[in-house]
Amino acid sequence: MRKFVLAAAAAGAALSLAACSEGTTDAVEATADSAMADAEANMEAAGEAVEGAADDVAAAADETAADAEAAMQNETEEEAQAD
Repeated sequence: MRKFVLAAAAAGAALSLAACSEGTTDAVEATADSAMADAEANMEAAGEAVEGAADDVAAAADETAADAEAAMQNETEEEAQAD
């Protein structure tokens, strides 16, 4: 989120530097592009981490449900999962 704010600030700075030299403007644009690329990469990595955590939670819930079913029906966990 912080990098997104920095990207927005860099983009705003790029607009306010319209009267500056072409080299300065190009540098600001490159900085804004770089910040946006960093923000996009970080958001993608965060999404993958959340997705992985959700998969882990689902697997743990399935195992817990199988344990509970096995205990209630006097079966092994494998038998409970097969049901």
